[in-house]
Amino acid sequence: MINITTEKVPIKMWLDEIEDGAMQQAKNLANLPFVFKWIALMPDCHQGYGMPIGGVLAAYQVVVPNAVGVDIGCGMCAVKTSLKNINSDQLKKIISLIRARIPLGFNHHKHPQQWQGFDNAPDIPIIQQELQSAQYQLGTLGGGNHFIEMQKGSDGFIWIMLHSGSRNFGLKIATEYHKKAMYYCAQNKYQLTDSNLAYLPVKTEEAKEYFEAMNFALEFARESRLKMLEVVKDAVASVCINVSFDETINIHHNYAALERHYGHDVIVHRKGATSARKGQIGIIPGSQGTRSYIVIGKGNPESFMSCSHGAGRKIGRKEAQRKLDLKHEKKILDDQRIIHSIRTVKDLDEASGAYKDIDTVMKNQQDLIDITVSLVPLAVIKG
Repeated sequence: MINITTEKVPIKMWLDEIEDGAMQQAKNLANLPFVFKWIALMPDCHQGYGMPIGGVLAAYQVVVPNAVGVDIGCGMCAVKTSLKNINSDQLKKIISLIRARIPLGFNHHKHPQQWQGFDNAPDIPIIQQELQSAQYQLGTLGGGNHFIEMQKGSDGFIWIMLHSGSRNFGLKIATEYHKKAMYYCAQNKYQLTDSNLAYLPVKTEEAKEYFEAMNFALEFARESRLKMLEVVKDAVASVCINVSFDETINIHHNYAALERHYGHDVIVHRKGATSARKGQIGIIPGSQGTRSYIVIGKGNPESFMSCSHGAGRKIGRKEAQRKLDLKHEKKILDDQRIIHSIRTVKDLDEASGAYKDIDTVMKNQQDLIDITVSLVPLAVIKG
């Protein structure tokens, strides 16, 4: 861990190198008036909006909407199957069945999806405004780094892994309350190190509303993952005879929560960071050409009991499309016999070369988590 002490509070980093933009964002955070103890940067840290992705902010009595991010509730699902082997033909059939039933990218379902949560939605204007549209978004993968993956575990079993969030529903909520936070800070003449770090004191009605809306988006994202997972399990069961599935791991890594650390109740914001309390099971995905991991938290107080949420981007999406070699990136995956999603230059934003080395990321957080299962990709669907 590297400790930066040039700012109002320290910045503790579980990484060797950090891009200038992410470092400046961390410094902006460290100079806010309400920061508790220090800023923690996980080993997958890279530049985001306002706050770096892979960052953890503990705050006194305030919430920062952009320290949660626009994809509220983005997270991971993983489940171990009873299968010990699966062949290429079976994987291709499973992938085909999944693609036929789960909308990808900007696509939504053609019919509204059922979920009891919709009947109990908070009476908050932005939620009520977006509720009808959200019914078509539930159980859809989205784009970017969201994925569905079949994997082979170091435990000898085939696993399913899924990464998705709250779609446009969460984005609308995040945008609405960032605007409210900016207005509140302007009205009260609060000095901000970055306008993207506008905040709301928890005593305000706006903050109370945000927490209620955010928590509903968390449940929406969790349910969305479960619905997609059921489709994947159905696809696997239709191709592979007598398969059974273990209990599902379902976690999120974009959220804020009231937690107790160092004897104080603080609002912990995790933006692209996973909770890693002692004994807590977590998921850390790599890229579509590298290992992913099932981990167990060590409860390290210095990271506010957090760890990375993935490998983390090494270069931006447009830069990856400009600089990476399509033939080379495809060869990396083809040589491993991975059924992958790299077809054209446009797909290079999600190539392995766009991401940090997952082995280095895992090495840098040995004091945060223990690895229980490592998972090798077999077939990948990208949003």
